[in-house]
Amino acid sequence: MSADRLGARFLQDPLTRAFSTVLADVRSLDLGGQVADYIPELANVDADAFGIAATSIAGHTYATGDSATTFTIQSISKPFVFALVLAEIGFDRFLEHVGVEPSGEAFNAISFDDAGRPANPLINAGAIVTTSLMPATSADERFARIRDGLSVFAGRTLAIDQRVYDSESRTGNRNRALATLALSTGVLASSVDGAAEPYFQQCSLLIDTADLALMGATLANNGVNPRTGVRAVSAEVARHVLSVMSACGMYDRSGDWMVRVGMPAKSGVGGGIVAVAPGEYGIGVFSPPLDAFGNSSRGVETLRTLAARFGLHLFRHADQPGSLVQAIEFDPETATLSVRVRGALDFVDAERVVHETLAAATAHEFTTLVFDLSGVTEATPFVARVLHDLLEQARSAYTVTAVDPGGIVTGIR
Repeated sequence: MSADRLGARFLQDPLTRAFSTVLADVRSLDLGGQVADYIPELANVDADAFGIAATSIAGHTYATGDSATTFTIQSISKPFVFALVLAEIGFDRFLEHVGVEPSGEAFNAISFDDAGRPANPLINAGAIVTTSLMPATSADERFARIRDGLSVFAGRTLAIDQRVYDSESRTGNRNRALATLALSTGVLASSVDGAAEPYFQQCSLLIDTADLALMGATLANNGVNPRTGVRAVSAEVARHVLSVMSACGMYDRSGDWMVRVGMPAKSGVGGGIVAVAPGEYGIGVFSPPLDAFGNSSRGVETLRTLAARFGLHLFRHADQPGSLVQAIEFDPETATLSVRVRGALDFVDAERVVHETLAAATAHEFTTLVFDLSGVTEATPFVARVLHDLLEQARSAYTVTAVDPGGIVTGIR
């Protein structure tokens, strides 16, 4: 069989198939929720749109559903603008203006501490002050610097949805009031309009779930965009941002979120959520109907499901820690492709095994695939199912031998 034919056999890899299964399962549930309408233009979105994307720190993206549908980033911009501002002024100066403690209140609450600072940069009051801290001589320059920085995270130049921006600016009196309160306490670093208008503009930038996944993967990858190789922020800044996302990213449900899901995340009223598995990958989810806390109903359920099935909780660790050691060899005399894996396998390991196996499969003419898992000490249920799917697809075209004494993959039915 030709290499081209082999490549066609694996056109949809097991990782994408796994995400597609999650999307279908969540779509079948009646989760309720209402599309945001306090910004009038947001009420016009398609409530049925639903997409998932994930990007690994190797720069590979897996997407399913309406992953190419664009929507406005809204509050998901907040942790990334926080990152850009930290890179400009440093953490100590930032703390003079904004705290990093959970507010336990709604995202648009009047939430200031005894020093007059907003509780954290991920609620509206704190985000507006954070935007004001971006050094600039005008509101236009401030937004331009923010858009340029967010574009580095996304790996492409982001455009603004002018209709959404006009709608936000026209109806944004509460946010202007928060900016005015921050000005009165001495923590706002610009005029009210010099902070509020760029804030409305940053919230109106258009992205899709693949953009969100890559932005999250950049934080997961110590601040380096894994697709472009461009550093967006330092590793220290990325660590600070992920820490605040863990504590404050899902508003007054952040504690419950970390217990149940265990990933730093940030939601937006446009229906998006970005989540980060540090050192592994970023996830973007989009579904417009929101729950009572302002988070995407399907997005929350999707990430709960992914955390449970894929073993993503931040505080999960292998019972028998060990490093992945992988070898892929081709024997032209016997037309055999051999893959050997050992260690404790998580998502990053599975992605590397799948990616390199598919690359080798496309590069060589072979009739037999030997998959040796005798050195694997542990694998998450998700990893086991991904590798099982890979082997089942291969069996339709090749002779497959699985060396799996622990039944990690062959034990799945």
